[in-house]
Amino acid sequence: MTSDIGSSAVPAAALRGLCSGAVHLPGDAGYDTARTAWNLVVDQRPAAVCLPANPDEVADVVRAATAAGLRVAGQTTGHNAAPLGDLSDTVIVRTSAMVGVTLDVENRVMRAEGGTVWLDAVEEAGRRGLATLHGSSPDVGIAGYSLGGGLGWYARKLGLACNSVTAVELVTADGSKLRVDADHEPELFWALRGGGGSFGVVTAIEFSVHPIESSFAGMMVWDQTKAETVLPRWLEWCQDAPESVTTSFRLLNLPPIPEIPEPFRGRSLTVIDGAVLEEDERAGALLRGLRELGPELDTFARTPSAALAHLHMDPEQPSPAVADTTTLADLPAAGVDTLLATSGPGTGSILLAAELRQLGGALTRPAPNGGARSTFDGAFMFFAVAIAPTPEIAELGRSQAERVVEALAPYSMPGPYLNFAERSVDVSTCFDADVWARLCRVKAAVDPADLFRANHPVPTSAAPGEKTPVTT
Repeated sequence: MTSDIGSSAVPAAALRGLCSGAVHLPGDAGYDTARTAWNLVVDQRPAAVCLPANPDEVADVVRAATAAGLRVAGQTTGHNAAPLGDLSDTVIVRTSAMVGVTLDVENRVMRAEGGTVWLDAVEEAGRRGLATLHGSSPDVGIAGYSLGGGLGWYARKLGLACNSVTAVELVTADGSKLRVDADHEPELFWALRGGGGSFGVVTAIEFSVHPIESSFAGMMVWDQTKAETVLPRWLEWCQDAPESVTTSFRLLNLPPIPEIPEPFRGRSLTVIDGAVLEEDERAGALLRGLRELGPELDTFARTPSAALAHLHMDPEQPSPAVADTTTLADLPAAGVDTLLATSGPGTGSILLAAELRQLGGALTRPAPNGGARSTFDGAFMFFAVAIAPTPEIAELGRSQAERVVEALAPYSMPGPYLNFAERSVDVSTCFDADVWARLCRVKAAVDPADLFRANHPVPTSAAPGEKTPVTT
């Protein structure tokens, strides 16, 4: 695709000079770098990209964009950007320069500036014997992850990250800088915790940290030919696992690259990884049923909380990928056969991973004073992803991921986990009807002109079935 400045260039020019971190318009030397999403398959072409250094500059950009008749999309790293669709009338406010964490050890609260990624917070908390409710990727932005729910290694014990958020600072549609919490703008505070990025640009977020110095964590690895034995055993094991256990199961097809250790480079594997919040003896007893399957590698051991940021081996640099996801109510024997027949050994799958994440436990109970995403029902979250270095491989990977999700439809529930939904979905299906209506009322109150666009948008009315078209 070639760059097209288009009619938005004239109004977007009014933003020049507003940010000390630069404003990039189509045709500028820095535009292509500034507009790049984390997923390199996504071809974002916004009217402008602004890199503010502080909340005042964010407010200036929001007011200028409004005056110019443009919309605004907040981004930190650009994860999950594909569902945003056509951005030709939109200014991306990239908060990646607004970073830093502050830890209040006494009250167990951490403050992260709007552009901070999880690794910074995880390491700072770990130095003080504490843990955050981070996810599997250390370079995901804290704000976006938390607004969308936040499913991490302690989820079955401590719930979603959004419900550990204690305060949010953001710039709203009229350019106001607000600090919201349970006592200030409580409806907006409720909506931000799981309702996504439709309500403003987050400039800082505060959240509880937890007294977890370490856990019994690691991975077990088998050749992928063992999947038909390991997967049913893991599923049976999950039924009786206590809430102190959060694990995932993956069918991996690893590329032959130097970053992967020699024993597994270029191989197809079966992997179980996760964390157990128990003392060593109890954790070992819980894992015995899986260890009896004789993994090639077993790294489960006492692990500092900070090390869990790297446990899942997610890519830590921008990468080209295509993916699909669904939430499963259950995975009976027929579902196991379906998963293995579509992405298991001998299928010719190019998927980097076909993954099941264990749900249940605290995720099924409404969080005390929780936000819009107070629970996350289901037995497993399924995610299929393929690395896509060329358009042809992207098309093949996308079709394979979609084929697996379609095959698992008999076991699926309405509404995927939005943080993993890399294409447009009907967002209303992800919430109960009353929650969806409440979210729409909050949106109408704080952003009646729909200035802010999100990857999974909340509209100003509760009409179901609306999707944002995707162009990548």
